[in-house]
Amino acid sequence: MLEYRNEKKYLCSETALAVLEARLKPLMQPDPHQRSGEGYHIRSLYFDDYQDSCRMENEAGLDARTKYRIRCYPPSRDVIRLELKSKLHGLTRKSSCALSPVQLQKILQADTAAFLTEEGAPAELRMLALAMQTRFLRPKVIVDYDRFAFIGTEGNVRITFDRNIRSSLAFDRLLDPWIPGIPVLDTGMQLLEVKYDEFLPSHISEMFRRGNLRETAFSKYMLCRERSPL
Repeated sequence: MLEYRNEKKYLCSETALAVLEARLKPLMQPDPHQRSGEGYHIRSLYFDDYQDSCRMENEAGLDARTKYRIRCYPPSRDVIRLELKSKLHGLTRKSSCALSPVQLQKILQADTAAFLTEEGAPAELRMLALAMQTRFLRPKVIVDYDRFAFIGTEGNVRITFDRNIRSSLAFDRLLDPWIPGIPVLDTGMQLLEVKYDEFLPSHISEMFRRGNLRETAFSKYMLCRERSPL
């Protein structure tokens, strides 16, 4: 697997998404990490600094940028991960580390100074702690949605269907099974993402062409920030 990957996004109707899902089923395998045939729930807490640098860099379309986020999978509380997602020359890279519930609470309380000197602390945790100490990085928005994913070994392709995307500020309820949120897309519209290494297999790219799907620079983070007062 390459360190940086291609990532393409498409906004499409639920009808178009259902048609594409039916066409992909004979060609690709469902993600084995999904607990059921209905996919799984994803909740990501994003951070930004006192200057709103991440938001402004995204709005400006800067080529090199990095976002910090904490990701969990309600209703499960077993998996909490801190992720650094970087973009460079149109490619994306993600590094991550596991978080304990105690570490999560310290981050939410901005009590992170000890992580800088803690023996064995992952690099991602140290980087977040440093950013929180020096740039006053703080939670800004939660992106909440449902996902179904297909994977393929050829080209290391991963295709995800993201539905019911919602924005929330319920930071202290991050691990709750349900939190209040605001829908960010028009009724019936959903998001399709395609991630791959060096190439997208021709039979998949042809399927997208026949489906008249148009690529977009859509950002779940940005749209949820726009719906948020912070």
